[in-house]
This record gives sequence, C-alpha cells and structure tokens, in this order.
Amino acid sequence: MAADTPTETAARQHTEPATATAPTAPAGALKADAIGFLDALAIGLNATSPAYSLAAVIGPLVVLVGVHAPGVMLASFVPMLLIASAFHYLNRSDPDCGTTFSWATRALGPTTGWLGGWAIAMTGVLVVGSLADVAVGFGLLAVGADGLAGNALVREVLTVLLILVMSWLCVRGTEASARFQNVLVLLQVICLVVFAAVALYRVYAGTGSLDAVRPAAGWLNPFGAGGSALTGGLLLGVFAYWGWESALNLTEETKDSANAPGRAGIWSTVVLLATYLSVAVAVVAYAGTAYLAGRADTEEDVFAALAHEVLGGWDWILLLAVSTSALASTQTTIIPASRTALSMARRHALPARFARVDPRRGTPGTSTWWVAGTATVWYVVIHRISENALADSLTALSLLIAFYYALTGIACAVWYRRRLTRGLRPFLLLGAGPLVGAALLVWLLVESVADMADPHNAASSTAWFGLGAPLVIALFLSAAGVVLMLVRRAASAAFWRERPGTHQDTPPA
Repeated sequence: MAADTPTETAARQHTEPATATAPTAPAGALKADAIGFLDALAIGLNATSPAYSLAAVIGPLVVLVGVHAPGVMLASFVPMLLIASAFHYLNRSDPDCGTTFSWATRALGPTTGWLGGWAIAMTGVLVVGSLADVAVGFGLLAVGADGLAGNALVREVLTVLLILVMSWLCVRGTEASARFQNVLVLLQVICLVVFAAVALYRVYAGTGSLDAVRPAAGWLNPFGAGGSALTGGLLLGVFAYWGWESALNLTEETKDSANAPGRAGIWSTVVLLATYLSVAVAVVAYAGTAYLAGRADTEEDVFAALAHEVLGGWDWILLLAVSTSALASTQTTIIPASRTALSMARRHALPARFARVDPRRGTPGTSTWWVAGTATVWYVVIHRISENALADSLTALSLLIAFYYALTGIACAVWYRRRLTRGLRPFLLLGAGPLVGAALLVWLLVESVADMADPHNAASSTAWFGLGAPLVIALFLSAAGVVLMLVRRAASAAFWRERPGTHQDTPPA
C-alpha cells in the first residue's frame, strides 16, 4: 500500500475516531482545493495590510531612528523570514488550519498549544475593528466626504456594518473571498507604486513641497541610530509584517496543501520587504524626518497629509490605497482566528459547535461569526472609552504576535529535533533558523513588556492600574485565556490527554 501524503494524513486525522493520544472530532471538512498558490499569496499579502501598516508605523519609526527607517524595516524582515520558514516546514508535516495551535500541541503539549491558539484568536479580536475603522475613514476621505470621516458616530456605525459584510463574505465561500482579495491586492499595489514613483521623481526633480532629502545607501543600516532605538523600531517592524501566515490558515482549502501555503507565506514576506523598502525610502526622502516626526502621534493620518503634498488633486490614489489595504485586511484577519477556533474545536479544545462547517460552502460559519461578534463588541467598547484605547489595543497586539510567532519557531526545532544532525541544511532550516527567529522575538517581547510596564515609556501615555494600557490589555486577555482553558479542561479533558510527538515527521524537500 502506498504511503499517505501529508494532505491525506491530515484529512484522515480529522475524520477518524478520537483516541487518547490524538483525539479529533469529525465535524465536517473545509472545502478542499478551493484556492491556488496565487490566491494564497494575495491573502497573505492583504492580511498584513501593507499600505495601512506603513502609514501606521512610518511616523513613530522615524522618531526612533530617523532616516534609518528603511534599514529597520530591512532588519525586521529577518525574524519574519525565519519564522515563515518554520511555518512552511511545519505545514508540510501537519497541514492543519489551526497552524501554531496544532503544531505547538503536537510538539510541546496541549497546554502550550491551547495558549498559542488563544493568542491567534485574540489578535483577530483586537485588530479587526481598528482595520475596519481605518478602511471606513480613508474611504470617506478618498471620495471627499471629509465631514463624515470626522464624525465618530458615523464611522462607528459604518465600521460595524463593514465587519459584518466582510464576515458574511468569509462565510459565503473561500473562492469568493479569494477573488475579492486578488482585486484588492492589485489595486493596493498599483496605488503604492504610483505614490512612491511620483514622490521619488519630485525629490530628484527638485519639485517637492517639503524638506526633501535624497536617498543614500546608509539609510539601509539599521544600527545607524543606536541599539536602544533599534529595539523600539523592530517592535514596530514586527507589527508591520504581521499577518502573512493567513495563507497557512487556509492550508486545508488550498491546492497542494502541504507546499503551496508555506511557499505563499515565505513569498509574502519577500514581497512585503520590497514594498516596505521602496515606499519607506520614498516617504522619508520626500517629507524629511522633521515633518514625519512632527506627525508621529497621528499615526496613519500622516499618509492623509502626504497624499495631498505628493499627489495634489490626485491624493485620492493614496487614500484609496490605505482604505483598500485596511478593507482587505479586515477580511483576511478574520480567517486565522476563525480557522484556529475550528481546529481547536475539532480536537475538543473548544466546544464542538465551533467546529461546524457549512456543508454546501465548506466554510466555518459558527467560528467566523464568533470572531466577528467578539471583535465588534471589543471595538465598540474600546472606541467608546477613547481613541487612545483603540491605539493601545493595537500596541498590545505586538505582544501576542511575538508570543505565538516565537512559539512556532520553538515548535519547529522540537518537532524536527531528530533530523537536525543529519546535515547542514536540516540543521539550519529546521533548527537554527527557527530558533534564532524565536530568540529575536522573545527578546523583543521582553523588551516590550519592560517598556510598557512604565506608562511614561510605553508606546501609549495612557496609564491603567499603574501600568501602560497596552500591557494591561495584553495581561487581561492572557488571564482570560488561562481561565477559559481551565474551564474547558474541567468540562472536557479529552484534548489534554494528547501527548507531544503524535505527528508525521515529513522531511523537507
């Protein structure tokens, strides 16, 4: 009898009766072969929201490192690439839509896996509302409805409606979502390229309206502003790159599920690097450091100002890029959280209802609407507290990202530990690379916690209970996760009977 492929193995694991070592719950299957490699690549790119991420980080980044902002974006790429490689090779062995949850469970144990899955789910809750809010705001600005864009109630209502529409599109079908994402990524990239090209042309032509600075090779040196500045800059860079792994959460719905999603994740980081470097260089060169630093507190609004400075009456092009970017990411950020909840439910780590899959559309309706509903409530409550609280939620996001990315790198090295001594390639790709990426992220996590513990040093000046608000939010969500895990374990201990090592050790090509 021929050996099972990784895809067949994963499918069998999700339909066979539960056992004491690897319990699963047959709860329906996601629609196989719904999308291809290019679709997965588009979803991975859109999940990072390139235009929005650049708009949100470029001002604060310039405050920290000045003209070396492009260099820090380059340095931030290193841990992302190493962790993307870990995602790729873990997916080859276990193409499960729960990604980190499944891999950490099988490599490190169910408690660690559960916490990794919870972190992924909570990133969706924290960021979906903010992304939808930005999509609405910049969309209104792009069509000249500045008054409505400045009306908090109008934006809130439209944001909630947008979350519901994007969730409905996710439930409607993965193919429909992929087609929508392909259009959005193309539109977004075209707008960014036009903006960067015009900005650089005006810099070299001497027709810029701000304090232009001609680009220099030294801008790519991430250490130019010193070590402490680099630490803060890398934290911003991690946020900017986050999201590419959405392609791997669709692994069970992608053709060649053992290879295509992982390659899409890796190529997403490479394309992002090229995009971030070109646009960052263009922005810093055209605006100069003083202009950007002076508008760092407005975050993404700096692009609204730059749009008019660079493009004049065509400023809607950049405004449309940011709106499109946030719109696409609103949908794609729902995907990892909903698929992770589905995977957790199939293994009895969450109630069985989260594992329900629409038999006709092949999408996880229950878990998708749960993510949408929770994210909507979080957005409305936080938005009513203050605009600062909404920004603090995004800052707290970096802690969760660093945690589950680092966990994935460690899981990869542990998973393939028996292969690390079989040659230089396995040692570097399966062990050293993922562990270096994980170590960098753990370092950033520790530095970030230390910074946020003092509200005067934190990314937000808001203080809650004597700590920076972002740290309080992260601690609250972590504590809630631990409590829910204990409650779930008391209700059904089947998942916690799993033991590390129950996986197929598939070698890399």
